[in-house]
Amino acid sequence: MKSKVRFKGKLRSYLCWPLWLTIPMTLADVGLYFYDVTAGFLLTVFIAIYFVLELGLYYNTRPRLANEIINFATQYATVQKKLLNEFEIPYALLDYTGKILWVNERFSELTGVGRNYHKSITTLFSNITREFLQKHEDAQNITIEKKERIFRISLNRIYFDDIMEESKEIDVKDSDEFLTALYLFDETELQHCKQENLDQDCEKGRKSVKPGNRWQGVAALVYIDNYDEALDSIEDVKRSLLIALVDRKVNQYFSKMDALVRKIEKDKYFVVFKYKYLQKLMDDRFSVLEDVKTVKVGNEMAVTLSIGVGIKGTSYNENYEQARAAIDLALGRGGDQVVVKNGEDIAYFGGKAKQVERNTRVKARVKAHALHEIIESRENVIIMGHSLTDVDSLGAGIGIFCAARVLGKKAQIVINEPTTSIRPLMECFTPEKGYPEDMFINSEIAIEEVSRNSLVMVVDTNRPSYTECPELLTRTDTIVVFDHHRQGSEVIENPLLSYIEPYASSACEMVAEVLQYFQEGFKLSPAEADCIYAGILIDTNNFMTKTGVRTFEAAAYLRRSGAEVTRVRKMLRNDMACYKARAEAVRHAEVYRGAFAISVCPSEDVESPTIVGAQAANELLNIIGIKASFVLTEYAGKIYISSRSIDEINVQLIMERMGGGGHLNVAGAQLTGCTISEAKHAIMRTIDEMLEEGDIQE
Repeated sequence: MKSKVRFKGKLRSYLCWPLWLTIPMTLADVGLYFYDVTAGFLLTVFIAIYFVLELGLYYNTRPRLANEIINFATQYATVQKKLLNEFEIPYALLDYTGKILWVNERFSELTGVGRNYHKSITTLFSNITREFLQKHEDAQNITIEKKERIFRISLNRIYFDDIMEESKEIDVKDSDEFLTALYLFDETELQHCKQENLDQDCEKGRKSVKPGNRWQGVAALVYIDNYDEALDSIEDVKRSLLIALVDRKVNQYFSKMDALVRKIEKDKYFVVFKYKYLQKLMDDRFSVLEDVKTVKVGNEMAVTLSIGVGIKGTSYNENYEQARAAIDLALGRGGDQVVVKNGEDIAYFGGKAKQVERNTRVKARVKAHALHEIIESRENVIIMGHSLTDVDSLGAGIGIFCAARVLGKKAQIVINEPTTSIRPLMECFTPEKGYPEDMFINSEIAIEEVSRNSLVMVVDTNRPSYTECPELLTRTDTIVVFDHHRQGSEVIENPLLSYIEPYASSACEMVAEVLQYFQEGFKLSPAEADCIYAGILIDTNNFMTKTGVRTFEAAAYLRRSGAEVTRVRKMLRNDMACYKARAEAVRHAEVYRGAFAISVCPSEDVESPTIVGAQAANELLNIIGIKASFVLTEYAGKIYISSRSIDEINVQLIMERMGGGGHLNVAGAQLTGCTISEAKHAIMRTIDEMLEEGDIQE
């Protein structure tokens, strides 16, 4: 074999250059004959002797050199094989069919097979079949569990035409055969560590928060909603016992989750626990909310909690900020609930209890002073409510208009399309009666009037998409929000002042309270008082819904300011078409599951069908056995749902499921891209789901 070895390239040139040297020496010898024949002959003899000696040396040296090279190559290959065999990463070589050709020591140790194990790789790893190897051309990484161990297997193809490209003995250009290099990684410990930090995805089909958080810490804030009110309802000697029992309930509940619980104020707790326990708490629907309500030591008012959970950040500070945003949202929605916030993903739990009315007016006084300072520092005020302005939105806007006017600031109210319900009220504010001609403007004019130094006042809504002109919110740095609806995931960002009280009956009630503290000697005209009073009257359904002590106090203030009940009633009367539409909605109502009234309000020949639909929903509650009513109205390419209840059903939770919101007894939603029939079935389906989940009770 060695005799057949042929040298190529630079090695061959190195061995042959002494022989090639005879060529220039022969040419020189020929030239020498022309000068001296004797000298030429002597040189010829020298060249002949040199050539014979060099030729003999070449043929004598070549076999020995070849032998040395072969020995070196053999030793080099052995070193390579030894290094590969002792390689720390388990390694195996498979043929085209998946048969094991060779394995190193680490592979043998990890799998328990010997060096002479030449069976199919499928016998070790059932997932790696011949079909799998031949199907996937690119490098593959697969994870396999075997004997309580987790392996990551990397597979790489080695084609024959690549490794034998320079071979002149074998032609493999048209061959598609290949070898497979298999690398085996034991990731058991790594996967166990990941499992400690990441919990499994939430149960399929349930509304929850997407995981996506790789930090195992979860921050939570727990607030007692009605601390002062609950203590005021019991004797002094029992107050410490009540607080102790609440502390015990909170600590016991979270201690089951290996949580750290610290009381940071008399009615506030800070909680930290591992992410893996969060799904358990959500599956339990945070039962601590109901457990705390069972604490009774003579207190007339049940204690309720609000909890904010933050799980977005990669540090304690970021998660704490998320928890703060979540608790603010929970409180803004009326308390007695849990808000889990993971960035833009938000999940709600609880919120079934009636909101607790605050007896103190301290907050209203503070907000009044803050509003006074803000208006005083701005050039002008642009006021707007929600689209399809109703009486409550208009009344609240009129109140803010009066506040701006007393400070000498120009104020305008944005109303695009006045409805029949508010037109009689708007007619009270004409230039003949001393009001500016541009008191009411549309969105186009509002955009022209607004500037960075303007105040945009939003009343009766806290959702930017629901406002009369959402574009105004982007054209100023000063935004104030006054609203009585529960907050949802969509909120107006970065308001300079936010006053959201879900317990309030109406935005007009909130504005009436603020006006009492706005400025010394502040007075409303009878027409202005009428308008604000009408807003309270409509939203409370003639003081029958969401009416508290402060509602009557606000009404009393307006009555002292000149509001006349009879005059307001005349302005709020409906025309014959509206009355007939309301009657038709009541007449054709369908009772679902014996307690839910669902109907459709006609919108033909009715200027304000949504308002008529809300009135019909109120009427349906007068029927014995009806716990909640839903009236659908098709208007302007949308389907508006007005929902009402007395006290047993939380319609706000139902409407939130359908993309809307509101209050416990008064709520609504807007649907697009569906028919009336589909919307009715959607309501029925939502009711069924919530009954099954226990969120509402028949």
